Amino acid sequence: MSTPGAASAPGAASAAPAPGHGPPGDLLSIGAAANILGVSERALRYYQEIGLIRPCGRTPGGMRRYSADDLARVARVRQLQELLGLNLDEIAVVLSNDDRLAEIREAYHDERTSPNERAQLCREYLALQESLRATVEAKRAALDAFLADLDARMAKARSLLEPTGATALASGGPAGTTAPVPGQVPGTAGAPAAPG
Repeated sequence: MSTPGAASAPGAASAAPAPGHGPPGDLLSIGAAANILGVSERALRYYQEIGLIRPCGRTPGGMRRYSADDLARVARVRQLQELLGLNLDEIAVVLSNDDRLAEIREAYHDERTSPNERAQLCREYLALQESLRATVEAKRAALDAFLADLDARMAKARSLLEPTGATALASGGPAGTTAPVPGQVPGTAGAPAAPG
């Protein structure tokens, strides 16, 4: 939510905060954070190892501590994995862009930023969002192709259950032919096959 009376950068209301920039609050152990997020401690450690998250603190003994912003970051990783099917390299790019978008919003609202600088920031903001949109569009195209293939297989299976298909199977088809059994490709006696 933007501050009342402040100018709004595009998308300012919907973007997640950059890690480590939220209000201070109670920090969580890795076990508590993993429990809240529904992930394993091993996953959290791995995300940190490859640079996707940076826990905001550690105990004097070196134990990781996670803030609300850290939890939001992990939730973003999970969303990108589960909803969009992005791999970890793709997620790293998206998170890097998210961080830059947060910097853009901060600079845009800085009273020292000139109108020309704001225009340049808006252009960069749009370019980053267009890049993410292209990634999402590519995933959607792949899903559409997968669904089209699935629909074709299902339609083929349904055609074997329609009355005309069942009648042809029961009557033995054209004279001199043997009726195949359901699940068997015609002309391949004794070789049952799935209808897709």
